[in-house]
Amino acid sequence: MRKLITAVAFSVMLTVVPVAAIATESDEETFRQLELFGDIFERVRSQYVEETADKELIESAINGMLQSLDPHSSYLNEESFRDMQVQTRGEFGGLGIEVTMEQGLVRVVSPIDDTPAARAGIEAGDFITHLDGETVLGLTLSEAVDKMRGRVGSDINLTIRREGREAFDVAVTRDVVRIKSVRSRIEGKVGYVRITTFNEQTNEGLEAAMADIKEKIGDEMIGVVLDLRRNPGGLLDQAVKVSDAFLDRGEIVSTRGRDKDDSQRFNARKGDLANGLPMVVLINGGSASASEIVAGALQDHKRAVIMGTESFGKGSVQTIMAIPGHGAMRLTTAAYFTPSGRSIQQTGIDPDIIVEQARLETEETPRGLREQDLRNARDNEGLNPEDGDADATDETSALKDYQLARALDLLKGIATYNVRATN
Repeated sequence: MRKLITAVAFSVMLTVVPVAAIATESDEETFRQLELFGDIFERVRSQYVEETADKELIESAINGMLQSLDPHSSYLNEESFRDMQVQTRGEFGGLGIEVTMEQGLVRVVSPIDDTPAARAGIEAGDFITHLDGETVLGLTLSEAVDKMRGRVGSDINLTIRREGREAFDVAVTRDVVRIKSVRSRIEGKVGYVRITTFNEQTNEGLEAAMADIKEKIGDEMIGVVLDLRRNPGGLLDQAVKVSDAFLDRGEIVSTRGRDKDDSQRFNARKGDLANGLPMVVLINGGSASASEIVAGALQDHKRAVIMGTESFGKGSVQTIMAIPGHGAMRLTTAAYFTPSGRSIQQTGIDPDIIVEQARLETEETPRGLREQDLRNARDNEGLNPEDGDADATDETSALKDYQLARALDLLKGIATYNVRATN
């Protein structure tokens, strides 16, 4: 028995010692690499052709480390951190575009509604290759964003590369960007709600918009269109609240990090702002992150028909970690998954009904002879003028927004079918 115990103890020692040795070797290699960094830092300080500021070198090194991980991790100095905090509150200065870095160029995730970039015609998917004639190649994302910021009222010239076109320049005037996160209106008997971004005002704005729509349409409402096109995302908690607003039960989204203990699941609570009425969610290539969480949750629960084109495909969660006295670090800490367990990283949300954006034009045809042209034709005394007004609103929308028109057609069709099935 004593020999057996000794043998077991010896075998345990054999398994433990190599692990400790590996850990020591790993630490030693890390120290060697840090010494390499320090050596290069000192050589740059003393031998680079121009004198450099230590702070700029270190911040650039930190940014290089973070941005080598993925396009969404970065270092925010104190000024950039303050700007980000202001942006999440819904008002900031700049052009009004959400951007990322791709192949060394600045890629537009989405222009924000009613901002200088949107008014100038910047589109989701555009690549910005030059800023005031200077190439963006070699710049970090933070450096490019800093160059796009500036005095309100000043102009910046963006060189745009867009698929199917030669490169062209666009002049954009910087302005104070005030984001109204939620907009709404009536389309006949359909409530239309557009969410432009997910900031601290979003859920409150959604509740107010739905209350206003219900007051105006009342029991005649047949459905809701939730427009998330060109919405670049924002705060995770707001995406959860917006999803919850239309779900009675079930999982909304789950996040999984490196440590399994850090995984989270967000579930819906009872209560549906649309009272179970049919819904259509509009998405496109500019719908990213928080927008995809909402679309994915409503799609998986079959609560809404997703219509439009494939979304952006950002399936990661970033945590802002404040660094006292220095700013903050934005680090990708988790991936998120829709209720069915799918990740949309790089794949995006596939619409249930694909509808490309198009311009609908009416064709002018010669007017033929109609009943009203005949002598002694009877008047239609039962005509309700209000019915004609509602149809005219939808026709105007169809001419301006083809995807919205198709969403309205679908909801009308569902309402018509339900009425016939009930009768």
